[in-house]
Order: sequence, then C-alpha cells, then structure tokens
Amino acid sequence: MIKKLSIESNQVAVSVSFWQALWFWLKMGFISFGGPAGQIAIMHEELVVRRRWISEKRFLHALNYCMVLPGPEAQQLATYIGWLMHKTRGGIVAGVLFVLPSLFILVALSWIYIAFGESPWVSGLFYGVKPAVTAIVVQAAHRIGSKALKNSLMWGIATASFVAIFALHVPFPFIVLGAAVIGFIGGRISPDIFAVNVGHGGSVKSYGRALIDDHTPTPEHALFKWRQLIQIILVGAAFWIVPMGLLVFQFGLEHTLTQMSLFFTKASLLTFGGAYAVLPYVYQGAVNQFEWTTAVQMIDGLALGETTPGPLIMVVAFVGFIGGYVKAIFGPEHLFLAGAVAATLVTWFTFLPSFIFILAGGPFVESTHNNIKFTAPLSAITASVVGVILNLALFFGYHVLWPLGFSVRFDWISAAIVLIASIALLKFKCNVIHVIGVSGLVGIIVRWLTT
Repeated sequence: MIKKLSIESNQVAVSVSFWQALWFWLKMGFISFGGPAGQIAIMHEELVVRRRWISEKRFLHALNYCMVLPGPEAQQLATYIGWLMHKTRGGIVAGVLFVLPSLFILVALSWIYIAFGESPWVSGLFYGVKPAVTAIVVQAAHRIGSKALKNSLMWGIATASFVAIFALHVPFPFIVLGAAVIGFIGGRISPDIFAVNVGHGGSVKSYGRALIDDHTPTPEHALFKWRQLIQIILVGAAFWIVPMGLLVFQFGLEHTLTQMSLFFTKASLLTFGGAYAVLPYVYQGAVNQFEWTTAVQMIDGLALGETTPGPLIMVVAFVGFIGGYVKAIFGPEHLFLAGAVAATLVTWFTFLPSFIFILAGGPFVESTHNNIKFTAPLSAITASVVGVILNLALFFGYHVLWPLGFSVRFDWISAAIVLIASIALLKFKCNVIHVIGVSGLVGIIVRWLTT
C-alpha cells in the first residue's frame, strides 16, 4: 500500500490501495487514445502532475527502459508503474487493463466489419478512412524521421532499409538485425554519430513531492534477487509453453491457431520503433505467407486500431479475428467464436513477452536511477524503421489510390482525402481521431452520392 499526497496540502492524506489503482488502470484502458505518444502523455498528466503517484524523474527513468524494449512502450510503462506500486499483481493488473478494453472493442468491431462490411454505410466509412490512414502512416514516417535522421549515416541506413524491403523483399527481422549490428559496431567506433535522441527525454521538471519521489527508497519487492528472477522467467516460460503445447497437441503444428501463436510471438520480439515498424512484418506474414487477411483488410484493420483505445499493435487482434473467421477454424456454424478465440490468442502471445521483460528487468532498472544506455543500436534501428514505414506508406497508397491495380483508373477522391488529411496532420497538427472522423464522414457521403 502506497501513501498518497494531497495536491492542495502536499501532505500525506490517504493511502492508495491496490483496488484504487485497479480502477485507475481500468479507466486508462478506456481513455488511452492517441497512440503511444498520446497514451504516455495521459499517464504523465494523471500520475506525475495531478495525482503525484510518481515523480517526473522516476517516470522518465522507467520510460527510458521501456523505450529500448521490443513491444508497446506505453503498455509496458503502465505495467512497470503498477508493479512498482503494488508488486507483481499490480503490474499484471495495470498491463492487462491497458489492453483488455481494446480487445473487447476490436472483437466487436471486427465482427461488424466482416459481417456487415458490404453495407453502404460501413463500406463508405472505410472508403473515407483508408486514405486518412495512409496520411497517418506518412505522418509517422515524418515524425520518427525528423528525430532519427540527424546525419548522413542515419539517412543511409534509412535508405538501405527502404531498398531492402521495397526492392529486395528482405524480411523485416533481418533489417532490424542488420541495423542493430551497424549500431553496435559503429557506436564503438564513432559514438557521436549515433548520439541521436530518439526517446522521450528532455529536461526533468518538478511538480512537487510525489508518492514515489526522486529519493524514495526502492521498495523491498523491487530489489534484485536471483531467486525472484529465475521464478519470473520459469513462470513466464510456462505461460508460453503450456498454451502452445495444448494447441500443438489439440490441433497440430500446421493449424491456423498454432501458426498464429508462433507468428505473433516472433512479432512481439520485433516491435522496436513502435507498431508502425512491425506492421510490414505482420503484413508479410498475414497477407502473403498465411493469407489470414487481404491487403485491403490490413488497411481497414489499422483504421480500426487508430480509432480505438489501447496500443496500436492491437491491430493484431483484428488480424487474428479475420483469420479465424475466414478460415472457419471451428466450422461454418461457429464463425464468431473462431474469430474471438483467434483474436484472444494472438493478443496473449503478443503481449506476454512485455510482462516478462518488465517483471524480470524492473529490479535491474531500480538498482540505478541513471538513464539506461542503449543509444547506438537503438538509433540505428530507429533509422531503419523510417525506411520500413515509408515502404508501408507506399503500400497503403497503392491499394488506396489504385484499388484495382495500375491498369484501372486512378481514384481522385481518395487522393484528395490523402492530400487534405496529410496537410491537416503535418501542417496544422490536427488530432488523429478528428481527421479519421471527418474522412469517414466524407467517405459515407461520397458512397451515398455515387449509389
């Protein structure tokens, strides 16, 4: 139990129980819109500025660790703070509730999409939203590139990454590995070149005393213990091995559910640079290799992910639902059940490593309050991600502007939506949800007028 400070008196007033924290994390699960930047901003405002559960310095210290991990950093940060406040159960509750509302919402929306997608209202909505999503991906490439591409070497890494995935069709994991090796070696030869700020650092402000303050001693449960580390690794491994073993035993290695679980386990370990970076890998597997979704459905799934709370990587739940539904893995009479089970499984295997990273690595991080340094490989990986995201933008642009291929007419209406949405996002810094909402309304109007 943590002592809570009153904002007005700056004195210890009441205690923050596990159940009070639980309700807060549940609320976060429903209001965590805006991608990782927006979600981190919401947590900062609630936990650092308003509630003062944790100081600015300790908040940034935890965030810097989450930034160098594969996986959704906002969800990992919630898990870390929950663990620091209320031990393992606090971390698990914070991390699960950050994701669970999004899972339920996406399962419902995915069912509406696949069952009623041909209706004029739904098809019109996605007709307008898909060009907006293309603009959002362009914005992501610009945002990350403006931070990462600070010198000619970083530009070279980004260019090589784009050529590798666009022209040579090199799998995404090899691109990440190659960039990491370049950063690891280059960081020792010329570290200044790789000293690029890609995190959420900056000056550390003070908002007054906090529950977990700059000099608050590390809680007993957060101290490093070999026994605790081994226990977490063994339990985490069991949570992966047992369900995977049951899937193999029940359905076999080649079954859709088993292949999804294996594939998204690998994807969870490759999400350096955020969800946009791993989407090309998910596309390669879900569309080209396993044919769980079509290219157009992937774009629609990203649109749903952008408009729902939770980590953007939750688009994997959409991929799982569509794949399970279309493949009719439980027979034609249980299509919704097949989609819901597949979406739940891929969510489990995507987020399980994040919990292990936080619960196992947290005590190492708490042993020092200096920033975690992994700048050179991370900088190189982030530069390569810019090239990968640019390729993703071209992929989306092709399917939006030439939905039937280059040999068929160019979609001028979609092009206009892409242009206007790009200007709104890049020049006027409009809210992503607002841009998607307006674009969807335009799509409905266009579909109504043309039918």
